[in-house]
Amino acid sequence: MRCPYCGNDETQVKDSRPSEDGAAIRRRRFCPACGNRFTTFERVTLRELTVLKTDGRRVPFDRDKLGKSIKIACRKRPVDDERIERILNGIQRRLEMETEAEIPSRRIGEMVMDTLKGVDQVAYVRFASVYQNFSEAKDFQAFLGGLDAP
Repeated sequence: MRCPYCGNDETQVKDSRPSEDGAAIRRRRFCPACGNRFTTFERVTLRELTVLKTDGRRVPFDRDKLGKSIKIACRKRPVDDERIERILNGIQRRLEMETEAEIPSRRIGEMVMDTLKGVDQVAYVRFASVYQNFSEAKDFQAFLGGLDAP
């Protein structure tokens, strides 16, 4: 593993342990060249996924990008990082289990919204406002009106 600080190719693993949900291995690493320490995570990937964007582009699935958007939606809400990690793991596993390797971005957004709806209503509305591109207050009103319906 290359050191993110100095670029040295020879780093040493000092400690390995399973993550909280057991879906990854957390490794603490040390670089003998610069003396810095850093953490890496090793996860099982069942297969490579491609996201089919609404404009027709195809891009590799980026777990970190999805995680950032969920973290933004959950900011200042009672949703801890471990819960967000479990949400990400669950969504990624469901995507990997789908029959197609190309997943429409709409499908991913719907999965996140379905999950957040059961976790935190405010995070759900925040994510929806970006995902569905709300531009006016009436967009929020229409969306929130639909929340009351079963």
